[in-house]
Amino acid sequence: MINLMVNGKSRPIDDSLDLESYLDSFGLDLTHIAVGYNGEVLKREQYPEVTLQDGDILEIVRPVGGG
Repeated sequence: MINLMVNGKSRPIDDSLDLESYLDSFGLDLTHIAVGYNGEVLKREQYPEVTLQDGDILEIVRPVGGG
């Protein structure tokens, strides 16, 4: 069991997987989000290269329109 902290909440996952697969599991449009990984903002091209590990901290944000 791997425990992640995602947007301030504990989120366990069964097994290690790459960040892109994890985000895909939520049905997110990866072109319209930004991801902070352990305090570093990642480029979208980096998502498949990052293997999630116990204790990782993710911040997933989507732009909000308005005026």
